[in-house]
Amino acid sequence: MAGCKVISIANQKGGTGKTTTTVNLGVGLANAGKKVLLVDADPQGDLTTSLGWTDPDNLPVTLSDQLERIIRDSPVNVYDGILHHQEGVDLVPANIELSGVEVSLVNAMSREFTMKSYLNDFKEDYDYILIDCMPSLGMLTINALAASDSVIIPVQAHYLPLKGMTQLIKTIGKVQRQINPRLKIDGALLTLADMRTNLAQATATSLKENYGKLIKVYQTVIPVAIKAAETSASGKSIYSYDKYNAAAKAYENFTREVIADGEKQRNKHEASRTR
Repeated sequence: MAGCKVISIANQKGGTGKTTTTVNLGVGLANAGKKVLLVDADPQGDLTTSLGWTDPDNLPVTLSDQLERIIRDSPVNVYDGILHHQEGVDLVPANIELSGVEVSLVNAMSREFTMKSYLNDFKEDYDYILIDCMPSLGMLTINALAASDSVIIPVQAHYLPLKGMTQLIKTIGKVQRQINPRLKIDGALLTLADMRTNLAQATATSLKENYGKLIKVYQTVIPVAIKAAETSASGKSIYSYDKYNAAAKAYENFTREVIADGEKQRNKHEASRTR
């Protein structure tokens, strides 16, 4: 689709809710009538297992196989290995073999653009492609950023994860200048937040004060919810697992924010083209 938007869900700090956000934003977009492809770009394969494929090491084709073919300049059928989830999203799965691809990318020609080369062929078929990045700023994450139109940064409502934002924003800026000038930061999403605590409130205030002038901070705050954590073992989104949960309502609101932002950007782009 001409309007396909590729979004990386990224933060080099682990445990910030990247995978949960990818799943629930993806299914939320599908519930809103959008065609969505999720890409597991983490060798741990958490996105793959969260969607119900609990033995990713035995999947016949994963992201690592496709990227290796591109690195070797071998023929690639991009639809080979795509998994279809019952909640209306498609998945490019990953497993531990992806860690070997990161090593291969170091010496590959046009190494930063390998993932982009793979994902470009999907743009006619989807409205959104969401990439669940690994918790590091290595070559796979650089590939994801090079392939993306924008980045969403989930930030856990604790002080230390907030400190890592500066390094991530610097890396994104470097990718903008040297590799992908179209890359934008859509915003930071506060996750795993118990807003009854002083710590969560202080983190939210600090996020807005320190970064609010640089990037958007989403109005939605994703609350701490046991049900949201349990969804990873169920192979479902929070909507199917417990649609009345506070986290389900929050992800629904967040999805609306993402769609509204996308519409604004499209309208701005169309207006600039017609001038």
